[in-house]
Amino acid sequence: MRRHMLLARTVMTVACSALPAMASAQQAPALAALDKYVAKAARDWRIPGMAIAVVKDDSLVFAKGYGVIEMGKPAPANEHTRFAIGSTTKAMTVASLAMLVDEGKLKWDDRVIDYFPDFQLYDPYATRELTVRDLLTHRTGLPGTDLLWALPENQYSLPEMMRRLRYVKPLSSFRSQWEYQNVMYAIAGGLVAKISGMPWETFVRTRIFAPLGMNESVPLVSEVIGKPNVAVPHDDVHDTVRVVRVRTTDAIAPAGSVWSSVSDMSKWMRFMLDSGRVGDKRLIKPATFREIVAPEIRAPESQYPALELAQPKLFTYALGWFVEEYNGETVWMHTGSIDGMCAIIALMPSRRVGVYVLENLDHAELRHALIYKVFDMYHPPAKGPARDWSADLKALFESKHAAARKAVLAAQGKRTEAPASMKLEEYAGTYVDYTYGTVEITLRDSTLSARFEKFDIGELVHTTYDSFRSRKDDPMERITELIFVPDGTGHVASLEVFGATFVRTTTRSGPE
Repeated sequence: MRRHMLLARTVMTVACSALPAMASAQQAPALAALDKYVAKAARDWRIPGMAIAVVKDDSLVFAKGYGVIEMGKPAPANEHTRFAIGSTTKAMTVASLAMLVDEGKLKWDDRVIDYFPDFQLYDPYATRELTVRDLLTHRTGLPGTDLLWALPENQYSLPEMMRRLRYVKPLSSFRSQWEYQNVMYAIAGGLVAKISGMPWETFVRTRIFAPLGMNESVPLVSEVIGKPNVAVPHDDVHDTVRVVRVRTTDAIAPAGSVWSSVSDMSKWMRFMLDSGRVGDKRLIKPATFREIVAPEIRAPESQYPALELAQPKLFTYALGWFVEEYNGETVWMHTGSIDGMCAIIALMPSRRVGVYVLENLDHAELRHALIYKVFDMYHPPAKGPARDWSADLKALFESKHAAARKAVLAAQGKRTEAPASMKLEEYAGTYVDYTYGTVEITLRDSTLSARFEKFDIGELVHTTYDSFRSRKDDPMERITELIFVPDGTGHVASLEVFGATFVRTTTRSGPE
């Protein structure tokens, strides 16, 4: 990488640490203003703790933490605090595969069944034609299958997840539509392991973290537990920000299990902006790198409400990266979201500018506002003043939340105190989905209880008609909503829960 002379150096305090030197005397006022902007925005969005890094050319020009690691405790978040980076991990899996492509051990258009002969999808054509490129572009036609790993009690091994995918009916025809698919990235990580002879996490640690000097990054959630300076996840539960449990994503590690700091991720951004080089060493060949960021399929703009304000002329998906247009420039971007944590990376290669944001609040969409704020600093809009992205995006989300809340209240008002359409014993029984397993509904002492494989949903509370929810006393536990679907003859046909439909396989079991 090329090193640029700094015209002046400005030292700022980063929590308890010193901020890296600023790029120039002219930039210092703008970065000082950014510091104030981020601090206010974090308060406005009620984010317990966050950190942001900005790179320009080959320099880290801004890195700072705000707030705290955990609400109610004094430890500050800083540029070295580790957060879950979520799905921004996917680009690292792609980079790992790119290195194997450069070594001649793999081609992007190799068929998956040539590496995993027993792999099978619902559609025989897709089974035969699925390629490595398809795994990385969310165009298999399959819906999300996160229920295969999202509950720790029910997490399956990668071979078992692959076996169960044969029962998943596609939402769209093969390669015709973009549908986000984490398990396909887990399979991509399985390819890294099979071809390289080392586990995915070992490959990432030795082939990416080590040469880039990313010493604060760990590839698995299990490795971050107990380490110092680790952010605690939070969520907004009934308008109150609360601590929530860390969700492990190790079962699909290549899709989103890395934990890192903005300090380390600034090194990753510089690596990407320098087209796969670190120092004078190229880790990914130029042609292979261009393949990574070449658009492959149109992505739906509805994926991110922030795009309603950004209004990109282009929004596509490449290999582990969204590729969008902003203010006439190409942007490589990706988000990461997992319970209580969120992240975003955005790179403007033509301006050699990169932004990385980490937050310990679930889906804190300030992250989108900050990437556009930084881009406007280095590439101002041609017409009019720069937008106040934080204020405008906050207003947009508040409007959407208010509309959604109004719709929910209106629906509840129409169904207030609506009794169950059947006796409780009619709901009791066994419900099965071939992909995800079995839900058992039992009745004891006039109370229904539910169990999904090894996960105890617990006692159920009736809400309205044929809908129930779990009774949870622990605020860290999420409420589970269950909807029973009548068959029209006074019995139950199926159960909808966790976004899946489980078909009734037995008659009522009656009280126990």
